[in-house]
Order: sequence, then structure tokens, then C-alpha cells
Amino acid sequence: QVQLVESGGGLVQAGGSLKLSCAASGSSIFSINAMAWYRQAPGKQRELVAAVTSTGSTNYADSVRGRFTVSRDNAKNTVYLQMNSLKPEDTAVYYCNANVQLRTWYAPRDYWGQGTQVTVSS
Repeated sequence: QVQLVESGGGLVQAGGSLKLSCAASGSSIFSINAMAWYRQAPGKQRELVAAVTSTGSTNYADSVRGRFTVSRDNAKNTVYLQMNSLKPEDTAVYYCNANVQLRTWYAPRDYWGQGTQVTVSS
């Protein structure tokens, strides 16, 4: 029903930048509430990195505030994560999340992307 497709991951040196994109698609989408980026490093729990509401309000993890910027294009159902001043500890698989209202009477539910690897070398 709903697919989230991420792109933009890769290998970068410490201090470098990457931009992640995540596009939501599906004929059953009525609206998308919050969109977010999570990450999971080996041996660690998945954690929230940044989130943005449909009206543009944002929230960041303390560890990335001031370095990462989350934004979205509602017309394209796409969320972005601009990552600057990357550190080796930012290395993780990054997952896109969207809270989607389908064209049904059911409550909104969360959908996840497949994940994209970000590796920061020292």
C-alpha cells in the first residue's frame, strides 16, 4: 500500500556531508503526518535522529542538533536529511519513517523504509 524509498547513503570522511532522501508513494495515501529519520548502529538500539511535522515543525536528537537539518516537500511526499560535519559516531543504517493516513477509516499508522547505510571514516 505504501512504500518508502530511501537514497543518498554512502561513505564519507569525517567532516564531510551527505544528504538523504526518502520518497513515500502509494495510491492509498490520503495524507502524511510526521516524517522522521531514525538510525541504528551495530549493537545499538534504533534511535530517533530528526523529525518534521506536516506543518514544518522539527525535532532533533541532541547528538545531531546544529549539524543535521530535516526538511520535507509535501507535494512530493518526500523527506530529506542534510547531514553536515559528519562524525564516525554517525555511522549507522538510517531509516525513514512516515505516519500515514490512508484513504480508509483506520487510524494513521507508521511505515518504514528499507534503510540506507551511512559510513563515516575517521
